[in-house]
Amino acid sequence: MSFDYDLFVIGGGSGGVRAARVAAQGGAKVALAEEDRYGGTCVIRGCVPKKLMVFASEFPAAIADAQAYGWDVRAGGFDWGAFKTKLHAELDRLENVYRGILKNNGVTSYDARAKVVGAHEVELADGTRKSAKHILLAMGGRPVKPDMAGAEHAITSNEIFHLEKLPKNILILGGGYIACEFAGILNGLGVEVTQYYRGAQILRGFDDEARGLVSEEMIQNGVKLHLGTNIFSMQKVAGGIAVKSTNGQEQVFEQVMFATGRAPNTQDMGLEELGVPLGRKGEVLVDDYSQTKVPSIYAVGDVTDRVNLTPVAIREGMAFVETVFNGKPTKPDHALIPTAIFTQPEMGTVGLSEEEAREIEPIEVYCTSFKPMQQAFAGRSDRVLMKLVVSQQSRRVLGCHIVAPGAGEMIQLAGIAVKMGATKEDFDRTVAVHPTMSEEIVTMKEPVRRG
Repeated sequence: MSFDYDLFVIGGGSGGVRAARVAAQGGAKVALAEEDRYGGTCVIRGCVPKKLMVFASEFPAAIADAQAYGWDVRAGGFDWGAFKTKLHAELDRLENVYRGILKNNGVTSYDARAKVVGAHEVELADGTRKSAKHILLAMGGRPVKPDMAGAEHAITSNEIFHLEKLPKNILILGGGYIACEFAGILNGLGVEVTQYYRGAQILRGFDDEARGLVSEEMIQNGVKLHLGTNIFSMQKVAGGIAVKSTNGQEQVFEQVMFATGRAPNTQDMGLEELGVPLGRKGEVLVDDYSQTKVPSIYAVGDVTDRVNLTPVAIREGMAFVETVFNGKPTKPDHALIPTAIFTQPEMGTVGLSEEEAREIEPIEVYCTSFKPMQQAFAGRSDRVLMKLVVSQQSRRVLGCHIVAPGAGEMIQLAGIAVKMGATKEDFDRTVAVHPTMSEEIVTMKEPVRRG
């Protein structure tokens, strides 16, 4: 059979663009369709704008520290309008970079929604059909709101970057990393932040000790965090949104933001009609090589709901090209992925939590928590945490958890050692860099507990 393209990619996020570019560089004839903006969640409405907002939100503490260190600094108010203008100019620049990557590598771009209508055929929004030997689904995911009355009055992480003005106060619903990151961001920008989470502790799935410290520090920084709390009604009123919560409180918030989960973008894509099975959340079910039950159709990134991280989507896209176009069957490696949560303070983690490790084998836990020099000198009471989870038998470091400013930078390097299978003794043999916070990772000699 002859096809219009060797590969047709649906979705212009990081995973889809990487797969399209690398396949085209190898000589494949490639097309890509994107219905919204190139760059996907990460570049347009996720990692990049969020991190820039994190930077902006950290300046009040930095200014206060500067004064404590003897600088004559006078802080003015935060200009949301000026920041937002510059933010969106940067996102426009990055989107053009993504478009340029495709164009410069000979990838045909369609600014249109596409759906699958055959094992080798896609249909664009205008009814045009294109055939392809292989189809790659990389549509990503989207935030979802709970099914409750008044939910339409709330915003999600998609809209937070487009607010005309910052609210005086906001209620954030959720306890995952998106909810906690934006609680810290908005609190730092001067918004009065209340956060409700129905669970017993935020950041479910992460190390208990680490997430406990993040929770304590968030509260100390001014976030009004209510655990074991949910809402059961929302109503638009003068001045904002009236919320009734399960803790008996009734309050009007200028804004309410849902950060209660995300779902894969598989609705109305024609997949199930073709025999491409979807999971409970609508995720595309794939094998270890990102292939669906329809041999010509593959999927990578958040649409598969495996590990929803941008670098993982990129790795999956690369593995797809190796497998399909380079004749080298390659499984994307989802083990021991370093992760940063840009809460305030940051958390960096790689490997098993203490709780997960205890379920597998006998372990030793090395942990220390202290006031870092920079903040202590400035009179702040912030605390940080350095933690290693170690196998008693093999001595391998099974998990590393850091709660501290710059934890994301630290965990990238610690992740290399953990991925290589470093032992506690390998860490011990490494000379400390003094004076730093991270030196504690290699100076903890005695376990604080075993189990």
